[in-house]
Amino acid sequence: MALPHAAPLDVIRVGPLGAALHDAVSTSLLKTDRLQLLHLVLPAHRDLPEHHVDDECTIHCLEGDVEVVMGLGNRRLRAGDLVVLPGKERHSLRARADSAVLVTLLLHHGDAGDHGGAGAGALQGTGADGTGR
Repeated sequence: MALPHAAPLDVIRVGPLGAALHDAVSTSLLKTDRLQLLHLVLPAHRDLPEHHVDDECTIHCLEGDVEVVMGLGNRRLRAGDLVVLPGKERHSLRARADSAVLVTLLLHHGDAGDHGGAGAGALQGTGADGTGR
């Protein structure tokens, strides 16, 4: 059973997990009709397959070392780094080390594009199902 999402005005703690990162799973923290926050946990050398979302999105590296691979050129993110991707930009993520990122998606009626609210099938296998924490 999926855990409930946070609601607007709820305080959500998002930060480095440290030693707990190794056993953590990806979660969808918040989802409204227009916004979704995903806390993605990426084990070292495990890639998130190429996908896109319809609108701009942000990827904020909370800890670790992640490479955002896209046609416009790759961007390497380390703890504290954030990148904004243009809408419809196909991209994948490469975890160079155990990593966690906060992804912010703009939604249209609960859908981010690519046939799903959380980047669709790209999140399969990461634990983030887009329906709960």
